[in-house]
Amino acid sequence: MKKIASFQVDHTKFGVGMYISRIDGDIITYDVRMVKPNGGVYISNPSLHTIEHLFATYARNSRFSDSIIYVGPMGCRTGFYLLTRNDMTGEQAISLVKEAYAFIAEFDGVIPGLSEVECGNYLEHDLESARKDVLPLLNRLENYTAEMLDYEYHF
Repeated sequence: MKKIASFQVDHTKFGVGMYISRIDGDIITYDVRMVKPNGGVYISNPSLHTIEHLFATYARNSRFSDSIIYVGPMGCRTGFYLLTRNDMTGEQAISLVKEAYAFIAEFDGVIPGLSEVECGNYLEHDLESARKDVLPLLNRLENYTAEMLDYEYHF
C-alpha cells in the first residue's frame, strides 16, 4: 500500500502549531498540533473529547460554518484535524482556531452534546484539563501568519 500523506511528514521536525497537511481538490486539511509529536506529553482522552465537542460546536456555529467540513481529534492525541473548503483562506483558518481555542480556554458552562442521547461516551470529559490544554497552541498562534502554515517554514 502507498504511504499516506500524513505519514510522509517528518514528525521530529515540527512542534506546536498549525499546518496545512494536505489539499484534496477543494478541501484543505489542517494539522492543529497542540503538543509536540513524540514529545512525551499527550492530551488525555477526556480532555481531547471535551475539546472536540467545544471546538466542533464553535467552528460549526462561527461565521465560517459553511466552510467547515470536519473537526476531529488525532489518534496520537497530539491535536486535531480541521477540514475546510478552499473558500476559507489560511488567515481565516488561523483566526477560527484562535477564536475557538480562546472560547474553550474561557468556557464555563455545560459542554455541548453532554448526554447519553447525544454522545457515545458522554461520561468521559474533563473541562478543566481542556481549558489548560488549549493554552500552548493559543499562545503559539498569537502572531501566526498564513506563510507559517507550511511545514517547510519551520524546518
